[in-house]
Amino acid sequence: MGTWDVMRQDDLGNEFHVSAHDSRVAALAQVLVLESGVPHRQMYWVEGPFAPSVRTNRDLYLHVLRVGRDTRAGSWSLSGFLRALWKVSLPLRERDDLEADDAAALFSAAVAVSPAPFDPKWAGRDLLLPGAGPRDHADWERVLIAQIADLEDFVTAPPGPRGRFGVDAPRPSGSGPRPTPPRWCNFDPATYLECAVAGAVGGWDVSDGARVPSDGGPTRSPVRPLTTVTWEDLARIAVCGQLYE
Repeated sequence: MGTWDVMRQDDLGNEFHVSAHDSRVAALAQVLVLESGVPHRQMYWVEGPFAPSVRTNRDLYLHVLRVGRDTRAGSWSLSGFLRALWKVSLPLRERDDLEADDAAALFSAAVAVSPAPFDPKWAGRDLLLPGAGPRDHADWERVLIAQIADLEDFVTAPPGPRGRFGVDAPRPSGSGPRPTPPRWCNFDPATYLECAVAGAVGGWDVSDGARVPSDGGPTRSPVRPLTTVTWEDLARIAVCGQLYE
C-alpha cells in the first residue's frame, strides 16, 4: 500500500501539495478534475510509487461497478454522466493511448465534476468518423457526443418501460449523421458502465451480483492483463454501454 500525492506548480514555478490519495487512480482522477473545465496555466501531476491500480480487465470491471454505485447514490442521469465524462477527458486529448489507470480515472473523475451543458448544435452535427474506425480522442468524442444527442432525442420521445429490451433512438428530421447504431438497451449510468466493460473488456464474475448468465452459459469471463487502453478501445466500451445486455 502506498500514498500518491497530487502536486501543483504555479506560474512562478513554485510547487504545492494539493492532496494525498491511497490509490494511483484516485490521484489521477483528482488531476483530471482540477484540469477540466476552466483553462489555466498551472500544472498538476501525481507523485508516488509507479504501481498501477488497474492491472487486469477484472480490475477495470470492478472499478466501474464502484463508479456505477456512485452514480446511483448521486442520482446521475446517463446524459449528465456522459457529458461529465467528455469534460474530464479534455486534458487527455493529445494522448495516443492511455494507461489502464488513466482510463479508470476518467470514469472516477466524471462523478466528481458538474456535467458540461448540452450543446444544441450537437444534434445536427455531422459526427461520422473520418476513417474506417475510431483512432484518437476526436473520434471517441464523436461517438460520445452522438450518444448524448440520442439521449437528448429520447427526452421528447421516451423509450418507455420496454426500452431495456431495445429501442431505436428517434433521430428526428434535422439530426446529423451519427457513427453509432440507433439501438439502445441501457439508459442509466450504472447499467451502461457495467455493460460497457463487460461487453468490451470482460473481467466479470457472476459472484459480483451484476450479471446473470444465460442457462448453461459461462459464469465468468477470462481474466487477462490490461496495461494500455486506446481511444478505439474506449469507443468500443461506449458502444457496448449502449447496446450490450
